[in-house]
Amino acid sequence: MDEQIIISISREYGSAGHVIASKVAEKLGIEVLGRNILEEIAGIKKVDTNNLSRYDEKPRSRFFSRRVRGMTNSPEENIAELQFALLKSKAADGDSFIVVGRCADDLFHDYPNCINIFIYADMESKIQRVIEKHEGIDRKQAMKKITTHDKKRAAYHDYFAKHGKWGVYSSYELCINASKLGIDGTADLIYKYIEAKRAK
Repeated sequence: MDEQIIISISREYGSAGHVIASKVAEKLGIEVLGRNILEEIAGIKKVDTNNLSRYDEKPRSRFFSRRVRGMTNSPEENIAELQFALLKSKAADGDSFIVVGRCADDLFHDYPNCINIFIYADMESKIQRVIEKHEGIDRKQAMKKITTHDKKRAAYHDYFAKHGKWGVYSSYELCINASKLGIDGTADLIYKYIEAKRAK
């Protein structure tokens, strides 16, 4: 791919957003970045990835966090800032990629070749997907997990973002209900949208 393109995919928990992002990335022949960013950071910092993943895409604790002279003791904020810096570095190198979550819609808000997408799904579809993914949980537990994860994602995004709210349609240029076309159909639609934008 000659022209740089950055695709930000925000998603509801249980909407299969990461799976769809991977399929779109495969069609475009570009990298998809999500939790694997932590592995890169862990390698640079020489720490265990599991130690970082506990704070990934989570809002900071208001009671135990403090910022003094621009420095913070919040592991959530520090890990977020490390991810943002790494993503900016990849963009500065001219790389094309898809980012799942991580405030990428806001981080690359001023990039002309950035496409911001939000993937959501019907509650029933999300419940079934979460039950399949997490063995031994029932509908009530699945619903609670969906609600909890999405609240955390919204709090994380809206704490760092300056240009829009998580899940609000006006923050994105394409919002799509993955329940309607399924995973492959949604990936195909997003791919066609991207190609149409690039051809315009």
